[in-house]
Amino acid sequence: MDTLRQFAESAELSTDIYSLCAIAVIAAGVPLIVGLMRLPVAEVVLLLAAGVVVGPQVLGWVQITPSIILLAEIGMAFLFFAAGLELEKHAIRGRSGRLALVGWLTSVVLACLAAGILEWLGIINDFLGVAIALTSTALGTLLPILRDKGLLKTPFGTYFMGAGAIGEFGPVLAISILLSTKSPGMAVVAIVTFAGVALAFVKIPGWLRTDRIVSIVEHGHGTSSQTAVRLTVFLLVALVAAAEFFGLDVALGAFVAGIILKILSDETHDSLLLTKLTGLAFGLFIPLFFVVSGAKLDVASIIDNPGLLLVFTALLLVVRGVPQFLIYRRAIPQTRERARFSLYVATALPIIVAVTSVELEAGIMLPEVGAALVGAGALSVLIFPLVAQAFAPKATPQDYERAEATT
Repeated sequence: MDTLRQFAESAELSTDIYSLCAIAVIAAGVPLIVGLMRLPVAEVVLLLAAGVVVGPQVLGWVQITPSIILLAEIGMAFLFFAAGLELEKHAIRGRSGRLALVGWLTSVVLACLAAGILEWLGIINDFLGVAIALTSTALGTLLPILRDKGLLKTPFGTYFMGAGAIGEFGPVLAISILLSTKSPGMAVVAIVTFAGVALAFVKIPGWLRTDRIVSIVEHGHGTSSQTAVRLTVFLLVALVAAAEFFGLDVALGAFVAGIILKILSDETHDSLLLTKLTGLAFGLFIPLFFVVSGAKLDVASIIDNPGLLLVFTALLLVVRGVPQFLIYRRAIPQTRERARFSLYVATALPIIVAVTSVELEAGIMLPEVGAALVGAGALSVLIFPLVAQAFAPKATPQDYERAEATT
């Protein structure tokens, strides 16, 4: 029996290693392909598509084992952690924050209406899951695109960060309250308790901060200790574990961990740490998450029912994009700019993957509905930013800065 057990464990380890090798090849090759061929496509789309190809349904080079699933969960945590880390406080305050909240609540109403109609027609059986998925925005996916275009520090970027932050935090909160195994009342209590834990992580570093500890952390940047990175990983894992302990979605813990580090890094201006974390997240775990998400995608059901995918893609635009075009008419008076803004806000994927994963594991959502939702999210990441680029003005980022200074 021991020999058979050892053989099985060895075979499973070999499968995991081969799967990781295939994922590593994809993760390394995608940016090279995009750069050499100058493809106007977000890397996440190619990562998903490659995951489909190497997954169990096509080539079978990547197998969905428990170890691979665990690594993908860590990748999802890093994705939401990076989104929280990018969040600027001024983007969710004042006018930007008010418009973002009104826009998201309007999307919630439209999403509930759309999901209710689909459930009444017998197309779906998971009203809440579909409605939450339709209200999301791929903030973490689009921030690198806006950063590369020099838009993050402009009024356009501020408004998008506000809308994107609410479009990620709102659905994550809804997942924790409405899609958890707890009753809504118990879920609220769990969130309040979790908030207390998060607040402790904000306050404790200030209480323990001494010249000696600061010196040790700064010295660790150039040694094998890498103290700051280890402390940050502890922060991420601890809040993810706390969210899991209280029955909340792990994405909430990761997102809050990113926000906390952002608060602390504003005080220390530790750009070196942020650079290392970005390399760790986008160099390994986040691409792994998207490749595995593609490998898990039920492609057969999409092929059998492509109409559902197109319906969800259209609903993302109607539910999330159209309200922004109307609500931001004074904040972004130029029609073309507002159209581009609306397309960016309507782009969604990570939250959709999180929602469908939770609902499919619970046996609530139909597999074909989950596959169509993820496919619609991937299609939005592929199409909406490309169309948005057609509405881009010829003005440079410097023009935006001059306009902001004048205002």
